[in-house]
Amino acid sequence: MFYRKNCHRDMADIHVYTARKLSDMAGSLEELAKSLDQERGAGRSLSREDGLAAMQMAAAMVCGNCGRCNLYSDSEKEESYYLYYLLRAFEQKGTIEFDDMPRLFQETCGRQKDYVGELNRNLGRATMNLTWKNRFLESRDTVITQFRELAVILEEFAHQMEQAVDVTAEKEPEVRRAFGRRHMAIERLLILEYDNNRREAFVTVRTNNGRCVMSKDAAMYLGQAMGGRPWMAARDSKAVINRQFATIRFVEEGAYRVLWGVARQAKSGEAVSGDSYTFSQNGPGQAIMSLSDGMGSGETAARESQRVIELAEQLLAAGYTPRGALKLVNTVLLLAGEEQHPATIDLCCIDLYTGVLEVMKMGAVATYLVNESGVELLEAAQTPAGVLSQAEPALLSRKLWEDNRVVMVSDGVLEALPGEDKEQVLREYLEDMSGRDPQEAAERILDFAMSFSPENRDDMTVLTAGIWRRAGAV
Repeated sequence: MFYRKNCHRDMADIHVYTARKLSDMAGSLEELAKSLDQERGAGRSLSREDGLAAMQMAAAMVCGNCGRCNLYSDSEKEESYYLYYLLRAFEQKGTIEFDDMPRLFQETCGRQKDYVGELNRNLGRATMNLTWKNRFLESRDTVITQFRELAVILEEFAHQMEQAVDVTAEKEPEVRRAFGRRHMAIERLLILEYDNNRREAFVTVRTNNGRCVMSKDAAMYLGQAMGGRPWMAARDSKAVINRQFATIRFVEEGAYRVLWGVARQAKSGEAVSGDSYTFSQNGPGQAIMSLSDGMGSGETAARESQRVIELAEQLLAAGYTPRGALKLVNTVLLLAGEEQHPATIDLCCIDLYTGVLEVMKMGAVATYLVNESGVELLEAAQTPAGVLSQAEPALLSRKLWEDNRVVMVSDGVLEALPGEDKEQVLREYLEDMSGRDPQEAAERILDFAMSFSPENRDDMTVLTAGIWRRAGAV
């Protein structure tokens, strides 16, 4: 018993030490982000200095000792409006024309063509340098965002570990008996309870009789011993327990479960849909439903939307917040260059412990929340990812209850509906639609949209989800 207590105490101490180190690392990442952030907000268009340098170089190459128009000396004055006009004209048209030059220059300069040509070349070089500088600044902003998101992840994880309550002593006897009855020996055990009543267990265990036991079966035995919600083995743990001691991480499943449904149809004449979607569950506590509509249709749109979905899913699985994940996806698309096409992102994250829904949107159409009081539209701004460097994903949050349903559609579904207020048409249909099965609901919504036109003018995708409380959940 003394050995068991020491092992248990050692694991708890390691947990506290790890939490403090993670908090220190989070602070370091935030400081790194601040040091990189000093230039944020600096002008990213041609500056007054760029214009003066271009005019000075043109004068050196063309004018010589001529001082008839005094173009450079006049522009050098702080109150000079012409220099500002010259830069904006070049940015808008990509070239300076003779009509953009001052009247005194047009009337007195004997080498107008040479001067304007040299001025355009110098401004062109300045623009090229500015483009590379802006690309560097965008890359730097991506690094800053990554540092800050990682700092948030580490800080939240450290806080969670520090606030965890060690309940091993209370639960250990029953857990050891439950495993012992299945011929499994526990060497070390640590059971933690977090502030949202979620529990996690680290069990160093092996089999006694030479046989193997699946970790998912061990999770069932643990759940029976704990007398609460079902448990599952973490994805990063071994799938099989054998004669060698190994530490398996078990996590308690959420109080809610989610069922999905999907129905889709490609644009008429296209072999594949340009819409991409995913359903996933990052561990036991978070369910994710995402939809991306690539620009246009066909294989090109499908590749772009699939890339958006995969990037967002990988970042969320790594622990990024939905907002941070979508901001990084947007920046990656911007940095990908001219060949990258913008795509909408519609992301729904459901916390299976609390039933809270977070909806994140960039350019996506409304999401519909069907509950006991009717149908609510969750809408956001229409700016797709990969268009604006400072685009901010919109965040909407709602509490879900038993039998609530979430409906996501691509814009092709809405475009197929009649009338001016297409969102209202779909809203009224959802209010009248009965049935609980998410797959049946998705198919019925798609059939409703397709019934108004013999041809699909765009890709159409419907995603549905229903949430239910697990039996015995508290």
